[in-house]
Amino acid sequence: MLDKKTHQVICTDFSNGKKHGFRLFKESKILIHHKVKAITDTGYQGIQKIHNNSELPKKKSKKNPLTKNVIGILKRFKIVADKYRNRRKRLGLRFNLISGIFNFELH
Repeated sequence: MLDKKTHQVICTDFSNGKKHGFRLFKESKILIHHKVKAITDTGYQGIQKIHNNSELPKKKSKKNPLTKNVIGILKRFKIVADKYRNRRKRLGLRFNLISGIFNFELH
């Protein structure tokens, strides 16, 4: 989950195997404050049932892109891009450390 203004990584969640992001979001039971506006892509259709203050943008423009490709930036560390071959219980810790480095570089 990202902050819209600063593009900082706010929270992360993981699961075994391949799982769609919206399904992972529903199963994680992460609560978003009702005043926070969630802007998602078309993969999150149905989020309005869970979070009323959410928006599914219709179209992007060159001047105003919908999202910044933060995942693409985090893939430089190869923990997301490739198969993770270390101990599973440390994946979350390592990814959160990488997200912290990314957030630090934004400032």
